[in-house]
Amino acid sequence: MINKKRIAKTAAALLTAAMLIQAVPAHADSVHVAKEGDTFYTLSKQYGVGLNTLIKANSDISTYNIYGGLKITIPGKTNTVSAAAATNAKTITTASLDVNADNKIVQAWGKTFDYSKSVDVKATAYSADPSENGWGAVDYFGNPLELGTIAVDPSIIPLGTKVLVTGHTHPGLPKQAFVATARDVGSAIKGHKIDIFIPGSKQSVSTFGIQDVELYILK
Repeated sequence: MINKKRIAKTAAALLTAAMLIQAVPAHADSVHVAKEGDTFYTLSKQYGVGLNTLIKANSDISTYNIYGGLKITIPGKTNTVSAAAATNAKTITTASLDVNADNKIVQAWGKTFDYSKSVDVKATAYSADPSENGWGAVDYFGNPLELGTIAVDPSIIPLGTKVLVTGHTHPGLPKQAFVATARDVGSAIKGHKIDIFIPGSKQSVSTFGIQDVELYILK
């Protein structure tokens, strides 16, 4: 015997679903409510959106002033992204390191880098906060601070040197390894020490603490 009530309920459910699908564009923008520690870089990885695309979509927001509660537009995503999904999302950028010390080759993300030597250093991190930058949010050469900038002791690592940074842990940095350039100096950065610039608030960056990292000086 046909259950007419069940058929009616099923038809109503299908109609409602169809209306919802039509109501939410497949490529609509969504809004992310920032939490402490968020950066455009981490959000680009979290939502799978190009970094430049994300920055352009939020041209009225300073890269160096992302704070908890700030509303950030995520372009090209649906409006149905839940807060729980956003909170539980993980950065997908990882690097699988493979070091060949005999041939001075290190592989990361499937790319091969030639290096001249490796250096063990103590690493700290700094933000663009005015209290941490005597000459503003720029590096030693006057260029805007950006991810991939590190401060060094030029007597140990000459300015302009490119390095592969490994062994660090912080949500504002690519996991396992990233390429950086020695573009900055600091009064406290002497000897085998580096200071890594991380986009974000001073408070979120301070969680980096002091870490032992290994640098591969790239050729």
